[in-house]
Amino acid sequence: MDWLPNSISRRGCLSLGALGVAGLSLPRWLAAREAAPGGLAPRADACILLFLDGGPSHLDMWDMKPDAPSEIRGEFQPIATSLPGYQMCELLPRLAQQAHRSTIIRSMHHSVNNAHAAAVYCALTGHDRGEQGGGARPSDNPAPGSVLGKLRPPTKPVIPYVHLPYITKEGAGGPPQPGFFGGYLGRATDPLFVLRDPNASDFTIPELSLSAEIPTSRLAGREQLFASLERPEQGAGANQPAQMSRFQERALDLLTSEDTQRAFRLQDESEAVRDRYGRNIYGQSTLLARRLIEAGTRLVTVSWAPDANATWDTHGGNFKRLRGDLLPQLDLAAASLIEDLADRGMLERTVVAILGDFGRTPKINANAGRDHWNWCYSLQLIGGGFQPGLIYGASDKIGAYPAANPLIPGDIIATLYQALGIATDTELYDNQNRPHRLVPIGDVVPELLV
Repeated sequence: MDWLPNSISRRGCLSLGALGVAGLSLPRWLAAREAAPGGLAPRADACILLFLDGGPSHLDMWDMKPDAPSEIRGEFQPIATSLPGYQMCELLPRLAQQAHRSTIIRSMHHSVNNAHAAAVYCALTGHDRGEQGGGARPSDNPAPGSVLGKLRPPTKPVIPYVHLPYITKEGAGGPPQPGFFGGYLGRATDPLFVLRDPNASDFTIPELSLSAEIPTSRLAGREQLFASLERPEQGAGANQPAQMSRFQERALDLLTSEDTQRAFRLQDESEAVRDRYGRNIYGQSTLLARRLIEAGTRLVTVSWAPDANATWDTHGGNFKRLRGDLLPQLDLAAASLIEDLADRGMLERTVVAILGDFGRTPKINANAGRDHWNWCYSLQLIGGGFQPGLIYGASDKIGAYPAANPLIPGDIIATLYQALGIATDTELYDNQNRPHRLVPIGDVVPELLV
Protein backbone atom coordinates (compact mmCIF):
# COMPACT_ATOMS: atom_id res chain seq x y z
CA MET A 1 0.00 0.00 0.00
CA ASP A 2 3.01 2.33 0.04
CA TRP A 3 2.24 3.37 -3.54
CA LEU A 4 -1.05 4.96 -2.53
CA PRO A 5 -1.14 8.76 -2.68
CA ASN A 6 -2.08 10.80 0.35
CA SER A 7 -5.58 11.19 -1.03
CA ILE A 8 -6.25 7.46 -0.61
CA SER A 9 -4.54 6.26 2.52
CA ARG A 10 -4.64 2.74 3.91
CA ARG A 11 -7.95 3.55 5.53
CA GLY A 12 -9.40 5.39 2.55
CA CYS A 13 -8.65 2.86 -0.18
CA LEU A 14 -11.45 0.52 0.68
CA SER A 15 -10.36 -2.86 1.90
CA LEU A 16 -7.73 -3.92 -0.60
CA GLY A 17 -9.53 -5.85 -3.19
CA ALA A 18 -13.06 -5.22 -2.06
CA LEU A 19 -15.06 -2.07 -1.64
CA GLY A 20 -12.44 -0.74 0.58
CA VAL A 21 -13.26 0.55 3.96
CA ALA A 22 -16.53 1.90 2.66
CA GLY A 23 -17.82 3.11 5.97
CA LEU A 24 -14.63 4.98 6.78
CA SER A 25 -14.93 7.48 3.96
CA LEU A 26 -18.70 7.69 3.65
CA PRO A 27 -19.14 10.06 6.60
CA ARG A 28 -16.60 12.39 5.03
CA TRP A 29 -18.34 12.04 1.67
CA LEU A 30 -21.61 13.04 3.23
CA ALA A 31 -20.10 15.92 5.14
CA ALA A 32 -18.64 17.27 1.89
CA ARG A 33 -21.88 17.18 -0.07
CA GLU A 34 -22.90 20.80 -0.34
CA ALA A 35 -25.59 22.34 -2.47
CA ALA A 36 -24.51 23.15 -6.00
CA PRO A 37 -23.56 26.81 -6.43
CA GLY A 38 -26.09 27.72 -9.07
CA GLY A 39 -25.85 25.34 -11.98
CA LEU A 40 -27.77 24.73 -15.18
CA ALA A 41 -30.87 22.84 -16.15
CA PRO A 42 -29.38 19.36 -16.65
CA ARG A 43 -29.98 17.31 -19.77
CA ALA A 44 -28.61 14.24 -17.98
CA ASP A 45 -28.64 12.97 -14.42
CA ALA A 46 -25.94 10.32 -14.58
CA CYS A 47 -22.90 9.17 -16.53
CA ILE A 48 -21.09 5.91 -17.20
CA LEU A 49 -17.48 6.31 -18.32
CA LEU A 50 -16.01 3.34 -20.15
CA PHE A 51 -12.39 4.46 -19.99
CA LEU A 52 -10.20 2.48 -22.39
CA ASP A 53 -7.03 3.07 -20.45
CA GLY A 54 -3.84 2.84 -22.48
CA GLY A 55 -4.94 4.48 -25.73
CA PRO A 56 -7.43 2.72 -28.06
CA SER A 57 -6.55 2.69 -31.75
CA HIS A 58 -8.90 5.13 -33.49
CA LEU A 59 -7.75 3.78 -36.87
CA ASP A 60 -8.97 0.29 -35.99
CA MET A 61 -12.27 1.31 -34.40
CA TRP A 62 -14.03 4.61 -35.19
CA ASP A 63 -11.94 6.19 -37.97
CA MET A 64 -10.86 3.51 -40.39
CA LYS A 65 -8.89 4.37 -43.53
CA PRO A 66 -9.63 1.59 -46.04
CA ASP A 67 -8.06 3.56 -48.92
CA ALA A 68 -4.78 4.22 -47.12
CA PRO A 69 -1.64 2.13 -47.73
CA SER A 70 -1.54 -1.24 -45.96
CA GLU A 71 0.97 -0.03 -43.38
CA ILE A 72 -1.66 2.53 -42.30
CA ARG A 73 -5.02 0.83 -42.79
CA GLY A 74 -4.13 -2.38 -41.00
CA GLU A 75 -5.82 -5.78 -41.07
CA PHE A 76 -9.47 -5.01 -40.31
CA GLN A 77 -12.32 -4.22 -42.68
CA PRO A 78 -14.94 -1.51 -42.18
CA ILE A 79 -18.62 -2.40 -41.95
CA ALA A 80 -21.78 -0.37 -42.36
CA THR A 81 -23.41 1.07 -39.25
CA SER A 82 -26.94 2.13 -38.38
CA LEU A 83 -25.95 5.62 -39.52
CA PRO A 84 -25.95 5.84 -43.34
CA GLY A 85 -22.55 6.66 -44.78
CA TYR A 86 -20.56 5.94 -41.62
CA GLN A 87 -18.49 2.80 -41.08
CA MET A 88 -16.83 1.18 -38.08
CA CYS A 89 -14.56 -1.80 -37.53
CA GLU A 90 -15.87 -5.25 -38.43
CA LEU A 91 -15.10 -6.39 -34.87
CA LEU A 92 -17.66 -3.96 -33.45
CA PRO A 93 -20.85 -5.20 -35.16
CA ARG A 94 -23.23 -4.56 -32.27
CA LEU A 95 -21.76 -1.20 -31.35
CA ALA A 96 -21.99 -0.24 -35.03
CA GLN A 97 -25.75 -0.68 -34.75
CA GLN A 98 -25.79 2.02 -32.05
CA ALA A 99 -24.20 4.68 -34.28
CA HIS A 100 -27.57 6.34 -34.87
CA ARG A 101 -27.75 7.01 -31.13
CA SER A 102 -24.18 8.29 -30.91
CA THR A 103 -22.06 11.39 -31.17
CA ILE A 104 -18.75 10.22 -32.64
CA ILE A 105 -15.88 12.68 -32.63
CA ARG A 106 -12.94 11.99 -34.96
CA SER A 107 -10.93 15.18 -34.46
CA MET A 108 -9.68 14.93 -30.88
CA HIS A 109 -6.14 15.97 -30.07
CA HIS A 110 -4.08 17.35 -27.23
CA SER A 111 -0.62 18.84 -26.93
CA VAL A 112 0.02 17.06 -23.64
CA ASN A 113 2.98 14.75 -23.90
CA ASN A 114 1.86 11.26 -24.76
CA ALA A 115 2.85 9.56 -21.50
CA HIS A 116 -0.16 7.77 -20.03
CA ALA A 117 -0.45 9.55 -16.67
CA ALA A 118 -0.47 13.07 -18.11
CA ALA A 119 -2.80 12.07 -20.94
CA VAL A 120 -5.25 10.22 -18.66
CA TYR A 121 -5.38 13.21 -16.33
CA CYS A 122 -5.99 15.56 -19.27
CA ALA A 123 -8.66 13.31 -20.80
CA LEU A 124 -10.62 13.07 -17.54
CA THR A 125 -10.23 16.58 -16.13
CA GLY A 126 -9.25 18.80 -19.06
CA HIS A 127 -6.13 19.89 -17.16
CA ASP A 128 -2.46 19.36 -18.01
CA ARG A 129 -0.09 18.70 -15.11
CA GLY A 130 2.83 19.30 -17.45
CA GLU A 131 4.95 16.25 -16.69
CA GLN A 132 5.79 12.87 -18.15
CA GLY A 133 4.42 10.57 -15.49
CA GLY A 134 3.61 10.33 -11.83
CA GLY A 135 0.71 9.15 -9.75
CA ALA A 136 -2.36 10.79 -8.26
CA ARG A 137 -1.77 13.71 -5.90
CA PRO A 138 -3.93 15.45 -3.29
CA SER A 139 -3.50 18.70 -5.24
CA ASP A 140 -4.94 17.26 -8.47
CA ASN A 141 -8.06 18.61 -10.07
CA PRO A 142 -11.06 16.43 -9.23
CA ALA A 143 -12.52 13.72 -11.40
CA PRO A 144 -15.96 14.31 -12.98
CA GLY A 145 -17.48 11.81 -10.54
CA SER A 146 -16.10 13.73 -7.59
CA VAL A 147 -17.46 17.01 -8.94
CA LEU A 148 -20.85 15.51 -9.73
CA GLY A 149 -21.13 13.83 -6.33
CA LYS A 150 -20.38 17.14 -4.62
CA LEU A 151 -22.48 19.51 -6.72
CA ARG A 152 -25.33 17.14 -7.66
CA PRO A 153 -25.49 14.52 -4.90
CA PRO A 154 -27.84 11.59 -5.43
CA THR A 155 -31.46 11.96 -4.42
CA LYS A 156 -31.48 8.41 -3.01
CA PRO A 157 -29.37 6.90 -0.22
CA VAL A 158 -26.71 5.49 -2.57
CA ILE A 159 -23.01 5.99 -3.24
CA PRO A 160 -22.55 9.07 -5.48
CA TYR A 161 -19.40 7.98 -7.37
CA VAL A 162 -18.19 4.42 -7.95
CA HIS A 163 -15.05 3.21 -9.72
CA LEU A 164 -14.38 -0.37 -10.86
CA PRO A 165 -12.82 -2.90 -11.35
CA TYR A 166 -9.23 -1.62 -10.90
CA ILE A 167 -7.33 1.31 -9.47
CA THR A 168 -5.35 1.58 -12.70
CA LYS A 169 -1.63 1.98 -12.16
CA GLU A 170 0.73 3.97 -14.36
CA GLY A 171 2.59 0.74 -15.02
CA ALA A 172 2.79 -2.67 -13.40
CA GLY A 173 3.71 -1.98 -9.78
CA GLY A 174 3.50 1.76 -10.33
CA PRO A 175 1.41 4.45 -8.64
CA PRO A 176 -2.32 5.00 -9.30
CA GLN A 177 -2.95 7.19 -12.30
CA PRO A 178 -4.29 10.71 -11.70
CA GLY A 179 -7.72 11.83 -12.85
CA PHE A 180 -9.92 9.37 -10.98
CA PHE A 181 -9.82 10.92 -7.49
CA GLY A 182 -11.23 13.85 -5.56
CA GLY A 183 -7.90 15.71 -5.54
CA TYR A 184 -8.13 19.12 -3.91
CA LEU A 185 -11.78 18.50 -3.03
CA GLY A 186 -10.53 15.99 -0.48
CA ARG A 187 -10.84 12.29 0.23
CA ALA A 188 -14.51 12.77 0.94
CA THR A 189 -15.10 12.98 -2.80
CA ASP A 190 -12.92 10.03 -3.86
CA PRO A 191 -14.89 7.26 -5.53
CA LEU A 192 -15.98 4.10 -3.82
CA PHE A 193 -13.65 1.50 -5.34
CA VAL A 194 -15.12 -1.90 -6.13
CA LEU A 195 -12.03 -4.03 -6.64
CA ARG A 196 -13.55 -7.49 -6.69
CA ASP A 197 -14.21 -9.23 -10.00
CA PRO A 198 -17.96 -9.05 -10.74
CA ASN A 199 -17.51 -12.04 -13.04
CA ALA A 200 -16.38 -14.26 -10.17
CA SER A 201 -18.88 -16.90 -9.14
CA ASP A 202 -18.61 -15.80 -5.51
CA PHE A 203 -18.89 -12.06 -6.18
CA THR A 204 -20.51 -10.36 -3.21
CA ILE A 205 -20.07 -7.13 -1.30
CA PRO A 206 -20.42 -8.24 2.32
CA GLU A 207 -19.43 -4.78 3.52
CA LEU A 208 -22.73 -3.45 2.21
CA SER A 209 -24.98 -6.12 3.64
CA LEU A 210 -26.65 -6.43 7.00
CA SER A 211 -28.95 -9.37 6.52
CA ALA A 212 -31.26 -10.87 9.09
CA GLU A 213 -28.61 -13.48 9.89
CA ILE A 214 -26.12 -10.83 11.01
CA PRO A 215 -26.49 -10.00 14.69
CA THR A 216 -27.20 -6.46 15.75
CA SER A 217 -23.92 -6.58 17.63
CA ARG A 218 -22.18 -6.25 14.27
CA LEU A 219 -24.03 -3.02 13.58
CA ALA A 220 -23.18 -1.81 17.06
CA GLY A 221 -19.57 -2.68 16.44
CA ARG A 222 -19.68 -0.75 13.18
CA GLU A 223 -21.07 2.25 15.02
CA GLN A 224 -18.25 2.00 17.54
CA LEU A 225 -15.76 1.86 14.68
CA PHE A 226 -17.17 5.04 13.19
CA ALA A 227 -17.05 6.70 16.57
CA SER A 228 -13.43 5.73 17.19
CA LEU A 229 -12.34 6.89 13.74
CA GLU A 230 -14.07 10.24 14.15
CA ARG A 231 -12.86 10.81 17.72
CA PRO A 232 -11.01 14.13 18.05
CA GLU A 233 -7.24 14.00 17.96
CA GLN A 234 -5.27 14.41 21.17
CA GLY A 235 -5.37 18.02 22.28
CA ALA A 236 -8.26 20.41 22.44
CA GLY A 237 -11.51 18.50 22.62
CA ALA A 238 -9.82 15.13 23.04
CA ASN A 239 -11.87 14.34 26.12
CA GLN A 240 -15.21 14.91 24.42
CA PRO A 241 -17.25 11.72 24.21
CA ALA A 242 -17.22 10.06 20.79
CA GLN A 243 -20.68 10.28 19.30
CA MET A 244 -22.05 9.30 15.94
CA SER A 245 -22.61 12.41 13.90
CA ARG A 246 -25.51 12.80 11.54
CA PHE A 247 -23.07 12.07 8.73
CA GLN A 248 -22.09 8.76 10.29
CA GLU A 249 -25.74 7.87 10.70
CA ARG A 250 -26.37 8.68 7.06
CA ALA A 251 -23.30 6.65 6.09
CA LEU A 252 -24.82 3.63 7.83
CA ASP A 253 -28.03 4.31 5.94
CA LEU A 254 -26.06 4.16 2.69
CA LEU A 255 -24.25 0.99 3.65
CA THR A 256 -27.41 -0.86 4.62
CA SER A 257 -29.96 0.72 2.26
CA GLU A 258 -31.94 -1.62 0.07
CA ASP A 259 -31.09 0.49 -3.00
CA THR A 260 -27.37 0.01 -2.43
CA GLN A 261 -27.62 -3.68 -1.61
CA ARG A 262 -29.86 -4.41 -4.57
CA ALA A 263 -27.51 -2.71 -7.03
CA PHE A 264 -24.71 -5.12 -6.19
CA ARG A 265 -26.82 -8.27 -6.51
CA LEU A 266 -25.70 -9.29 -9.98
CA GLN A 267 -27.22 -12.71 -9.39
CA ASP A 268 -30.61 -11.06 -9.83
CA GLU A 269 -29.81 -10.68 -13.54
CA SER A 270 -30.68 -13.57 -15.82
CA GLU A 271 -27.94 -15.74 -17.25
CA ALA A 272 -28.91 -14.51 -20.71
CA VAL A 273 -28.38 -10.88 -19.74
CA ARG A 274 -25.05 -11.61 -18.10
CA ASP A 275 -23.91 -13.55 -21.15
CA ARG A 276 -24.97 -10.68 -23.40
CA TYR A 277 -22.64 -8.26 -21.58
CA GLY A 278 -19.76 -10.77 -21.77
CA ARG A 279 -18.58 -13.17 -19.10
CA ASN A 280 -15.40 -11.29 -18.27
CA ILE A 281 -14.39 -8.71 -15.69
CA TYR A 282 -15.15 -5.75 -17.98
CA GLY A 283 -18.48 -6.99 -19.28
CA GLN A 284 -19.77 -7.69 -15.80
CA SER A 285 -18.34 -4.40 -14.50
CA THR A 286 -20.33 -2.63 -17.21
CA LEU A 287 -23.47 -4.49 -16.19
CA LEU A 288 -22.82 -3.53 -12.57
CA ALA A 289 -22.38 0.09 -13.68
CA ARG A 290 -25.84 0.01 -15.22
CA ARG A 291 -27.33 -1.36 -12.01
CA LEU A 292 -25.61 1.32 -9.93
CA ILE A 293 -26.95 4.09 -12.16
CA GLU A 294 -30.43 2.55 -11.93
CA ALA A 295 -30.08 2.67 -8.14
CA GLY A 296 -29.30 6.40 -8.26
CA THR A 297 -25.50 6.64 -8.37
CA ARG A 298 -24.44 9.71 -10.35
CA LEU A 299 -21.28 8.47 -12.07
CA VAL A 300 -19.57 5.13 -12.54
CA THR A 301 -16.16 4.72 -14.12
CA VAL A 302 -15.09 1.39 -15.61
CA SER A 303 -11.31 1.63 -16.00
CA TRP A 304 -10.45 -0.97 -18.63
CA ALA A 305 -6.96 -1.97 -17.42
CA PRO A 306 -5.19 -2.99 -14.20
CA ASP A 307 -2.26 -0.86 -15.39
CA ALA A 308 -1.71 1.45 -18.34
CA ASN A 309 0.24 -1.12 -20.36
CA ALA A 310 -2.08 -4.08 -19.83
CA THR A 311 -4.88 -3.74 -22.39
CA TRP A 312 -5.27 -0.92 -24.94
CA ASP A 313 -1.56 -0.02 -25.02
CA THR A 314 -0.96 -2.08 -28.15
CA HIS A 315 2.69 -1.35 -29.01
CA GLY A 316 3.01 -4.97 -30.11
CA GLY A 317 0.49 -7.36 -31.66
CA ASN A 318 -2.11 -4.62 -32.06
CA PHE A 319 -4.37 -6.60 -34.37
CA LYS A 320 -4.03 -9.88 -32.50
CA ARG A 321 -4.96 -8.22 -29.20
CA LEU A 322 -7.82 -6.20 -30.63
CA ARG A 323 -9.23 -9.25 -32.42
CA GLY A 324 -8.59 -11.71 -29.62
CA ASP A 325 -10.36 -9.99 -26.75
CA LEU A 326 -10.38 -6.19 -26.61
CA LEU A 327 -12.83 -5.29 -29.37
CA PRO A 328 -15.20 -8.28 -28.92
CA GLN A 329 -15.40 -7.59 -25.18
CA LEU A 330 -16.02 -3.88 -25.71
CA ASP A 331 -18.61 -4.61 -28.39
CA LEU A 332 -20.65 -6.87 -26.12
CA ALA A 333 -20.44 -4.68 -23.05
CA ALA A 334 -20.97 -1.24 -24.59
CA ALA A 335 -23.73 -2.26 -27.00
CA SER A 336 -25.61 -4.15 -24.27
CA LEU A 337 -25.35 -1.16 -21.97
CA ILE A 338 -26.72 1.23 -24.57
CA GLU A 339 -29.52 -1.16 -25.55
CA ASP A 340 -30.55 -1.74 -21.95
CA LEU A 341 -30.54 1.95 -21.03
CA ALA A 342 -32.65 2.69 -24.12
CA ASP A 343 -35.09 -0.15 -23.37
CA ARG A 344 -35.50 1.09 -19.80
CA GLY A 345 -36.11 4.68 -20.87
CA MET A 346 -32.87 5.78 -19.18
CA LEU A 347 -30.63 6.66 -22.11
CA GLU A 348 -32.10 10.12 -22.55
CA ARG A 349 -30.92 11.06 -19.04
CA THR A 350 -27.69 9.01 -18.90
CA VAL A 351 -24.46 9.78 -20.76
CA VAL A 352 -22.38 6.81 -21.87
CA ALA A 353 -18.87 7.99 -22.72
CA ILE A 354 -16.38 5.65 -24.44
CA LEU A 355 -12.92 7.17 -24.60
CA GLY A 356 -9.26 6.78 -23.79
CA ASP A 357 -6.17 8.87 -23.15
CA PHE A 358 -5.09 9.22 -26.81
CA GLY A 359 -5.01 7.28 -30.09
CA ARG A 360 -2.36 5.19 -31.85
CA THR A 361 0.15 6.00 -34.56
CA PRO A 362 -1.04 5.81 -38.16
CA LYS A 363 1.98 3.79 -39.21
CA ILE A 364 2.17 0.21 -37.94
CA ASN A 365 5.50 -0.49 -36.23
CA ALA A 366 7.90 -3.41 -36.65
CA ASN A 367 6.12 -5.35 -33.88
CA ALA A 368 2.77 -5.26 -35.68
CA GLY A 369 1.69 -2.63 -33.17
CA ARG A 370 0.80 1.03 -33.02
CA ASP A 371 2.46 3.47 -30.64
CA HIS A 372 1.12 6.42 -28.61
CA TRP A 373 -0.42 9.23 -30.68
CA ASN A 374 -1.94 12.29 -29.04
CA TRP A 375 -2.24 14.36 -32.20
CA CYS A 376 -5.47 12.77 -33.42
CA TYR A 377 -7.93 10.30 -31.96
CA SER A 378 -11.64 9.51 -31.61
CA LEU A 379 -14.28 8.95 -28.96
CA GLN A 380 -17.97 8.10 -28.69
CA LEU A 381 -20.71 9.73 -26.57
CA ILE A 382 -24.23 8.35 -26.31
CA GLY A 383 -27.37 9.65 -24.66
CA GLY A 384 -27.77 12.26 -21.96
CA GLY A 385 -28.43 15.17 -24.32
CA PHE A 386 -25.67 14.45 -26.82
CA GLN A 387 -26.68 14.73 -30.45
CA PRO A 388 -27.73 11.31 -31.83
CA GLY A 389 -26.38 10.31 -35.22
CA LEU A 390 -23.67 12.99 -35.31
CA ILE A 391 -20.22 12.43 -36.79
CA TYR A 392 -18.26 15.46 -35.67
CA GLY A 393 -14.94 16.52 -37.12
CA ALA A 394 -12.63 14.58 -39.38
CA SER A 395 -9.03 13.48 -39.59
CA ASP A 396 -6.69 13.64 -42.56
CA LYS A 397 -6.23 10.80 -45.04
CA ILE A 398 -4.13 8.70 -42.68
CA GLY A 399 -5.71 9.64 -39.35
CA ALA A 400 -2.65 11.58 -38.23
CA TYR A 401 -4.09 15.05 -37.59
CA PRO A 402 -7.52 16.67 -37.41
CA ALA A 403 -8.68 17.98 -40.75
CA ALA A 404 -11.90 19.64 -39.55
CA ASN A 405 -13.32 20.91 -36.24
CA PRO A 406 -10.46 19.94 -33.92
CA LEU A 407 -11.36 19.51 -30.24
CA ILE A 408 -9.31 19.15 -27.06
CA PRO A 409 -10.17 17.19 -23.89
CA GLY A 410 -11.24 20.37 -22.09
CA ASP A 411 -13.93 20.87 -24.73
CA ILE A 412 -15.31 17.40 -24.08
CA ILE A 413 -15.21 17.74 -20.29
CA ALA A 414 -16.83 21.19 -20.49
CA THR A 415 -19.60 19.84 -22.72
CA LEU A 416 -20.09 16.81 -20.48
CA TYR A 417 -20.49 19.07 -17.45
CA GLN A 418 -22.94 21.22 -19.41
CA ALA A 419 -25.03 18.14 -20.18
CA LEU A 420 -24.95 17.19 -16.50
CA GLY A 421 -26.11 20.64 -15.40
CA ILE A 422 -22.82 22.04 -14.10
CA ALA A 423 -21.50 25.36 -15.41
CA THR A 424 -17.87 25.09 -16.50
CA ASP A 425 -16.98 28.45 -14.95
CA THR A 426 -18.00 27.09 -11.54
CA GLU A 427 -15.40 27.82 -8.90
CA LEU A 428 -14.52 25.05 -6.46
CA TYR A 429 -12.49 25.53 -3.31
CA ASP A 430 -9.73 23.41 -1.84
CA ASN A 431 -9.11 22.82 1.87
CA GLN A 432 -7.27 26.14 2.09
CA ASN A 433 -10.25 27.96 0.63
CA ARG A 434 -8.45 28.74 -2.62
CA PRO A 435 -10.70 29.00 -5.70
CA HIS A 436 -10.23 26.78 -8.75
CA ARG A 437 -12.14 27.15 -11.98
CA LEU A 438 -13.64 23.82 -12.97
CA VAL A 439 -12.54 23.83 -16.63
CA PRO A 440 -10.05 26.63 -17.30
CA ILE A 441 -9.06 25.52 -20.82
CA GLY A 442 -11.87 24.24 -23.01
CA ASP A 443 -15.26 25.39 -24.17
CA VAL A 444 -18.72 23.91 -24.38
CA VAL A 445 -19.37 22.72 -27.95
CA PRO A 446 -23.08 23.46 -28.53
CA GLU A 447 -23.17 21.43 -31.75
CA LEU A 448 -22.58 18.24 -29.76
CA LEU A 449 -25.75 18.73 -27.69
CA VAL A 450 -29.41 18.47 -28.51
